[in-house]
Amino acid sequence: MNSASAELDPSASPSAPRWVGPGRLREVMSRFTTGVTVITVGQEHLHAMTANAFSSVSLDPPSVLCSVGHGAVMHQALTDSGRFAVNILGAEQEPLARHFADKNRTLGAAQFDGIEWWPGTHTGAPLLAGSLAWVECELTDAHSFGDHTIFIGTVLEAGRGSDGHELIFVNGSFGRPEPSTR
Repeated sequence: MNSASAELDPSASPSAPRWVGPGRLREVMSRFTTGVTVITVGQEHLHAMTANAFSSVSLDPPSVLCSVGHGAVMHQALTDSGRFAVNILGAEQEPLARHFADKNRTLGAAQFDGIEWWPGTHTGAPLLAGSLAWVECELTDAHSFGDHTIFIGTVLEAGRGSDGHELIFVNGSFGRPEPSTR
């Protein structure tokens, strides 16, 4: 069996380690549906970034994680700030997700021009109007691995915003979940 056949054969032995390149991993992981968030930091580090590498870590203590590339502006902003917020986006907020994912947008306070938000009580980080939910966090730990850092934050405050469908990302596209047929 050649390596191409083994790659397509789910019964192929997983015991022989193979190097998987970034393109292949991105292609495979695109099949995993995720929610879409905008991570924000406030005050003198005012910045936002669209991210789907976000998850809860623990209920006790309440904590979450986000993964940020070393070369992203957010990496330094979050490291310097030590506090951040995560806005969980609704399906109607796709334009917002695209805006904060655009590497060519104006940075600093100007990236928020025309966007309704208020500073979080505990972090000063922007909480975006229309988000389904949000958490404010204090940076508790950071683990550098490969080309990203996993930032772990202790949740200082959490809230629910508007009702509606979640914004999801799968197969390289934004979407919304299909309604349940139950």
